Amino acid sequence: MPENAFNERRKLHFTSIDDITTDAGKLALAERNKKLRQIGNWTLGQACGHIAAWIDFGFDGTPAKFSWVVRLLARGRRKKYLSEPMNPGGRLPRIPGGTLATEVLTTEDGLNRLKRACARLKSSAPTRRHFIFGRLKPDDWKNLHLRHAELHLSFLRSD
Repeated sequence: MPENAFNERRKLHFTSIDDITTDAGKLALAERNKKLRQIGNWTLGQACGHIAAWIDFGFDGTPAKFSWVVRLLARGRRKKYLSEPMNPGGRLPRIPGGTLATEVLTTEDGLNRLKRACARLKSSAPTRRHFIFGRLKPDDWKNLHLRHAELHLSFLRSD
């Protein structure tokens, strides 16, 4: 990742699930108009697909398991993850590449996946326990996904 990428990130604060799809849609339009600038390592399609996958993990389960030590340490920081911007560069232990669902997708495929996942999240709360944070209330699930989307979409600019 370029050294100045962290300084060039957009400062985002989403308050609704619609904010995620609206922002991603604007970025897709900028890409079509050749005005999208990728600051980080991921394409827009890849970022959208990643965010969508993590939303779906709440309904379908996560293909990763972590030790009770990792879960205990992370749960102590749960409130921070739900209410404050996520820090870039975080990595999940023992996961190749540090996270899940990073396959490269076209913008159209990634955006379509994101729209479907966001519609699913708007219509009902995830039914699974979070694989690190345990039981989450519906608003906690929403806030976690808002912060996560802010993180990844902040590395894309339409200027």
